[in-house]
Order: sequence, then C-alpha cells, then structure tokens
Amino acid sequence: MTRMMDIIKKQEALDILLKVLSIPSVNRKDNEGIIAQFICDYLNRNDVEAEVQYIDETHSNVIAKVQGQEEDRCIIWNGHLDTVPYGNLQEWLTNPELPVEIDNRVYGRGASDMKSGLAAMVYALCQLKKRTEKPQKTIYFIGTCDEEKGGLGAEGILKKYDFIKRGQLLLIGEPTGCNLGVAQKGCIWIELHIEGKTSHGAYPKEGLNAVESGFQIISELKEYISSFNHEILGESTMQITGIDGGVANNMTPDKCKFILDIRVVPQLSLSMIEEKLLYIVEKFNKGREMKLQYSSKVLNSRIAIEISKDNLWLKRFEENLFNSGDKPKYIGINYFTDGSILARQDKDLPVLLFGAGEPSEAHKPNEWVDMEKYYKSIDTLLNIF
Repeated sequence: MTRMMDIIKKQEALDILLKVLSIPSVNRKDNEGIIAQFICDYLNRNDVEAEVQYIDETHSNVIAKVQGQEEDRCIIWNGHLDTVPYGNLQEWLTNPELPVEIDNRVYGRGASDMKSGLAAMVYALCQLKKRTEKPQKTIYFIGTCDEEKGGLGAEGILKKYDFIKRGQLLLIGEPTGCNLGVAQKGCIWIELHIEGKTSHGAYPKEGLNAVESGFQIISELKEYISSFNHEILGESTMQITGIDGGVANNMTPDKCKFILDIRVVPQLSLSMIEEKLLYIVEKFNKGREMKLQYSSKVLNSRIAIEISKDNLWLKRFEENLFNSGDKPKYIGINYFTDGSILARQDKDLPVLLFGAGEPSEAHKPNEWVDMEKYYKSIDTLLNIF
C-alpha cells in the first residue's frame, strides 16, 4: 500500500492545521463564521466546490463536495468548527490562541478537539480532488458550528440539505488517537418538576415533601438507568446537575425542580426512561392519600450511536491500520457529537469516529495533538477513500 504522506509534503498539511488553530472560535464568544469562510476559501482555491451556510450573525457552516465515480450513495465527513473556552489562562504554558510546535506536538485550544481532525479532512479533500482518478464515492464535507453547545450547525444542515439520506457512512474527525470510535453514548437532559404539599415544619406528616420525594424517585430511576450496560461504553449514567426547592426553613417544601444529566448506551432510549419515570411515580402514589404530581421537560435529546462491526467501511479502516503496522483498537466515547443530530435524518446511517487528537486532552489546558498521528490520519483518509 502506498503511504500517501511519503509523497505529499507534510509542511502543507501542517500549515493548514496551524492556520485553523490561529483563528479563535470559542463557542458563544467568537464569530465561528470567520473560520467557516476561511475553510471555504481554502477549498475553493484548491478547486474543491464549497460554500458557506449562514446560520446567524456569529454562526456558519461550511459545506464541500468532491464528485465520485458513483452518485447513488455518498460518504459524509464531519468536523466541528468551535472550541470550548480556554479556562484558567494561568494553567496554560503557552497562549491557547496561538499554536506552538514543541517536541513533535502542536499545542493550542482545539488541537485535539477537534481542529486536527477538521484540518486533516480539509487537506485530504483537496488532495483527493487533485488526483486524476475520482474517488469511488462522492464525498461531502460539512464543517459545523456550535457543536459544543446546542448543535445549531448540525440542525442547520438537516434543514437545508438532503444528501445525508444518501449517506453510506458518516465519518466524524473527533479525537480518537487514530483508533476506531465505534460507539458513543447519547445525552438526555431532563428538567423534572415535583409537586407535593406544604405544611408546618413541625408537622411534616401533614404535608408531602417534594424535595425528599423527588430524591426517592430519582434514586430509583437512576438504578434503572445504570442497569443498561454496553461492552465498550460501559453503563448508562444519571446524575443531578441542578436543584431548586424549598420555601422556608420551617416549612415542608411543596415544589422542587431537578435537572438530570443522563448518558445512555444504545439499548436505552428517551421513551423508555419516560415510561419508567411514570411507573415509579404511580408506584410511589399507590395507597397514599396525598398524591405526588410531576411534570418533565426534555432540554436535550441526543441519540446513542453504534456502528456494526461487520460494516464495510469499518473493515476498510481496520485493514488500513493493520497494513500500516498498527493493531486496530475499538473505543467508545461518553460525550455527544454532531453525529447524534445528523443521524436523526437516517437512523440506519453508520457513524464512525476517527481523528488524530487524544480524547484525554479535550477541554484541558495545554491541549495538544501529536504531529505524526495528524499525518497518519490524513494518510488513512487518502488510502481508504
């Protein structure tokens, strides 16, 4: 197998990484449209068909296409444009806004999550376009904004474009250390309101404590959720991330609001959780004179994703890694990606995560990416596609 990065100048690939890292795109702070326009211009200069999709004044996507030999089904590459905030600047040894090369690593915010994956896809797309022979499948690249928050970019893609319905693979350049990210947990945020009955603090039996009752119900719901396990992702989890309740120090609280953060494996869905919650409340109220009331609001619902181990494209990645001297390794991630939004349009769309960044470096000070893994990720994309 030809090692493409032995032919292509590594400096060119490094230059595009350094440039995207030099454009600040902190979510809800910087204008992500600037990096979208930069990537669009870069692709256009390299004869790749690309356009910017404007979402609002500070959010834009970039969409590109390289025509393949076959048009019926396509491949979709995705990377997000935004980063998380820098955090405590005193914990950084370098300026997080400016990429720095030290000991074969590049440091800067977004180096691992996920501008290295983004830059690798952009550069590889340009190299594929320059070849005499077209790729087997048409490749669509989408650089999405606002992935770290509400997913405005991915939602915008679904509203305007329909090529995802023809997708044979959704490849996301999230940090996997050049391992194969075959599964990711879904994420559900629920705002749960519990309503009981107030009473004097000295006579708690005359009331129904919404705070204590809420904890009892949530504890049982948590036990149910954690009973779902996955061989790679581990167990589903739930935790209380917000609480608001109580009237006065000497009054039984009649209302309480809980915020629940739930991370689900593929076997567990939102509808299953809602059905279980209803069952728990009905069981709680059975035989009671005072009935507990509840209402819930879903603040976020990202589906869990898993690619079949028999998938053709996954096999191609395995073969490529094996032939390059690496033992293919399956990994899973507990956080959500834009894949959980994009795959809603076609729930049978296989999703694979593959990127040079290190999962352990995401969102941390002194974030870095290994340059050799960055080159390797480009080489892998060129060999497979």
